[in-house]
Amino acid sequence: MSSSFSEGSADENPPASRHFDAYPRQATGLNPLRITVGDLVLKNPLICAAGEQTLTEAGIRAALDAGAAVVVAKSFNESEAAKTQLAHTDYALFSPSWERLAWPASTDHRTLRDANLLCRSGLQPRPFDDWLNAVALLDRQAQKIDAFVAASIILADLNAAVAMARKVEAAGIRLLEFNIGTPYADEATHGGVTTERSALRVRELVAALTAAVRIPVWVKLTGQSENVAALADGARGGGATAIIMIGRALGMLPDLDSMSPTLGTNLGYGGAWSLPLTCYWLARSRKHIGQAFPLIGTNGARSGEDVARMMLAGASAVAMGSAVMTGGYGIITEAIDTLSRYLTHHHCAASEIIGKAADRLQSFEEQPYRPEHWQQFVPKSD
Repeated sequence: MSSSFSEGSADENPPASRHFDAYPRQATGLNPLRITVGDLVLKNPLICAAGEQTLTEAGIRAALDAGAAVVVAKSFNESEAAKTQLAHTDYALFSPSWERLAWPASTDHRTLRDANLLCRSGLQPRPFDDWLNAVALLDRQAQKIDAFVAASIILADLNAAVAMARKVEAAGIRLLEFNIGTPYADEATHGGVTTERSALRVRELVAALTAAVRIPVWVKLTGQSENVAALADGARGGGATAIIMIGRALGMLPDLDSMSPTLGTNLGYGGAWSLPLTCYWLARSRKHIGQAFPLIGTNGARSGEDVARMMLAGASAVAMGSAVMTGGYGIITEAIDTLSRYLTHHHCAASEIIGKAADRLQSFEEQPYRPEHWQQFVPKSD
């Protein structure tokens, strides 16, 4: 059976350069990339996150062709306001020094990796039944290449979300994402989407939805919380089979020339800058809810090395979204290739690195006592 999902190349844009030569190629044989997330066995830890890059069947096929083990279809809910918001979207890419970059992103590795994406987004505008049938067909086809296409529901009204979840399962779709962590709730039309910050409420919402279906439910949480680990505990208590963390933050960037907000509004903010924050909450959540419960990292992964970093922090798998949107579907292939070489270099399988760095975290008090050490890191003065 061919490993290709569709005819032709998965990406018309040439992939960004990576430091592939740092690691040797993986020898053929047993698949060291294979991991488990709950009861699901994934051929590799790479997930293509929901977004405009998975808004169409063609985009989902391209992500599958690029090698993603799971592709999460663009999210939907019952809110007409949330669907209409897609017609009000806009996107801006910036360098680390806040110079506006051309779109699509440069294929130069450093430019892509360091870029900051600011945007406002919307949901899948197609009628629910139409999109549901499309996702179900894509998931059946993906099964032939050992992959999954997941449906994604963003919470607006809980009863409506439960009803849609039942239809997702009835359609034969094997995996559901329940997103209660979108960054846009404070900006979008009231009630159109939800950013849930209460651990108790997270537990109640997840329990209501998981009680309605038997398929795995991955719950996506916000990073706009003082305690993401507590939210994760709530999701686990509500019956989630895995937890995705952390959703993007909101930001606002003034434009110096016009003296107005970039793109006119507050914006979702993603980029490589978020990697340490995501890794922090992965490690802290792993300690809080236990090593056995599967976590999925998202927000900040721009390369295969970043995938490895999130896994070392406690992620069983990693979802890439803005990197794919700005750099093309070939980013998925490159990330998988780089991760494979990293594992070969360290003579281990993907499952063996999960949480390794998180489990080695020490307290400040455990560090060496060096009273003068700080002096090496400050400017010289007279």
